[in-house]
Amino acid sequence: MENKLVITKKDNVIISAFFEGKDMVQVSLNASEEAGILGNIYLGKVKNIIKNINAAFVEIADGRMCYYSMAENRYPIMATEQEFNEKDTKLTEVKVKVGDELIVQVVKEDVKTKAPVVNSNLNFTGKYSALTYGKASVGVSSKITEEKERHRLKDIALKYKHKEYGFIIRTNAAYISEEKIVAEMKKLIEAYENIRKYGVHRNRFSLLYKTPPNYICDIRDGYTDNVNEFITDDEILYEHTKEYLEQYQSEDLDKLRFYKDPLLSLANLYGINDKLGDAVRPMVWLKSGGTLIIQPTEALTVIDVNTGKAVAGKKKVQETFLKVNREAAKEIAKQIRLRNLSGIIIIDFIDMELKKDKDLLMEELAEYFKKDPVKTTLVDMTALGLVEVTRKKVRKPLHEQV
Repeated sequence: MENKLVITKKDNVIISAFFEGKDMVQVSLNASEEAGILGNIYLGKVKNIIKNINAAFVEIADGRMCYYSMAENRYPIMATEQEFNEKDTKLTEVKVKVGDELIVQVVKEDVKTKAPVVNSNLNFTGKYSALTYGKASVGVSSKITEEKERHRLKDIALKYKHKEYGFIIRTNAAYISEEKIVAEMKKLIEAYENIRKYGVHRNRFSLLYKTPPNYICDIRDGYTDNVNEFITDDEILYEHTKEYLEQYQSEDLDKLRFYKDPLLSLANLYGINDKLGDAVRPMVWLKSGGTLIIQPTEALTVIDVNTGKAVAGKKKVQETFLKVNREAAKEIAKQIRLRNLSGIIIIDFIDMELKKDKDLLMEELAEYFKKDPVKTTLVDMTALGLVEVTRKKVRKPLHEQV
């Protein structure tokens, strides 16, 4: 089965869709290459402090306020600091006050009535590793399970750990040569030091670091090991992708292909518009005749599994319930990734009587979640039979992007 990342543009919206065979399993939309602010680093100004929740509002552009947790940000980089010297620096705990200018990174985009979230714990992400300011430790992705390989990767990162920052070794780094990993880590250190040294002297509200557009992040963050082709039909997107691959992932340059057919667009070839429409509808049909009802709310997402036509005329009802639930588990894992659902997710499976059936369902669901490149945790099944899941928020859910 061939896996492809399809990058196209429609009405000035960039669509980046990952296909496993004919199935679209992940997709993101951006109004333009410059539209997103997630991951961007700014020199902001503290506008207001709310003492009762130990938080502040930081302005990153004229009138654009962001939420800032003071409890989670103990080591802000302030514009009033002395000249930066990478050999002498150390983490210094500081309490911010109104009027302070500090370097902040957007970690959550705005959601409906909620402001974007920023913090001082800067993160510089590469294909194989991420530099983490404020956390002077080394971690290895939990998806790398072989102990010998985990130790090798940790030893590589420990050589470059600093008093101010540490590293997280990403899943892509598994079995990659030390030379490639170290070369990338040095680039991340250089990017951090440049912002640390010069960012505090820039004008207020300056954009100090621009995160790559979503389609580039899709290439960087986990497709390359399993992808056969990166395909685009837009000349500008092709050139930008080529530049990125030449600079950062030259080993994947031969996977890039430009699609040109005046009679059939790339979006129509892969049925992207129809698939996007299906991906925002609340109801999903299962092959067995059952259905899923997916209802996002501001606080959480609820997924309800219904038997539908699956039990008509069936005598062995419990066996049918297990069969529908197992099919639903696989589809739910796919839909969560496709729709980019995050935060708290509650799944109401069809009630089953036997404990062994419930255990089997939970085991299979956990295995499906392991395939998701975004951290997804199967918490537990409650006494009422509701399954609790949490998923890390990376971007806006698909229904908000659309």
